[in-house]
Amino acid sequence: MGHLDHAAYGWLTPVLSYVMASVGAALGLRCTVRALAATGAARRNWLLTAASAIGTGIWTMHFTAMLGFHVTGTEIHYDVPLTVLGLVVAVVVVGAGVFAVGYGQGRGRALAAGGLTTGLGVAGMHYLGMAALRLHGSVSYDPAAVALSVAVAVAAATAALWAALHTRTPAAVAVASLVMGAAVSSMHYTGMAAVAVRVVPSDRALPGATAMQFVFPLAVGLGSYLFLTAAFVALSPTAAGRAGAPSASAPAASPAAAAR
Repeated sequence: MGHLDHAAYGWLTPVLSYVMASVGAALGLRCTVRALAATGAARRNWLLTAASAIGTGIWTMHFTAMLGFHVTGTEIHYDVPLTVLGLVVAVVVVGAGVFAVGYGQGRGRALAAGGLTTGLGVAGMHYLGMAALRLHGSVSYDPAAVALSVAVAVAAATAALWAALHTRTPAAVAVASLVMGAAVSSMHYTGMAAVAVRVVPSDRALPGATAMQFVFPLAVGLGSYLFLTAAFVALSPTAAGRAGAPSASAPAASPAAAAR
């Protein structure tokens, strides 16, 4: 078995990944709070922005943490289409959860359904990202640790959606986002504890891209997206500061328009 190092750069990648998860959670919660105070198209658009923020934060957390993942005796590459698919899965499943909360009639049922769907989707994103690994050897998993990581993902997702329903003030959102960041990061490292790699030395060139060629630039780009969108949300008038809900066009245009 190859020796696994989950933090090859010390505390740098765990701390950065936690920051990404927390920023995405904070932005998503603020957007959800805005959504619950809005109606019609404005609610939909705030929820779309929340889903993209939280999903992007989770994906960026995962691959920022993976920058510190090294295996003795082999290089690590990533399959590009699978890596991008993981991002799409993260955004879609988080979207399913926040829309369940945003439009659900019974909040208890909506929370349970949304938490389960989102948690399974987050876990699926994690293991899809692991399936994108290309190395000289084979990867196996401890089933008990995998099951624990899925349970942590569902618990984290349910807690996130509960926070979306019950947090209103910026201070409460900040505390909830820090807790959510810790929960999502815990899911990641629980899942990584399930991993074992059997290295088969080879001179064959690995397919895919290295982390620095593909994952790092994309993670930086998505991290920039989070901060730009956070600035957009912070500068947008609240329902209390303006008569009526935010305009229907503003949230929908926020990620791309803010970046431009």
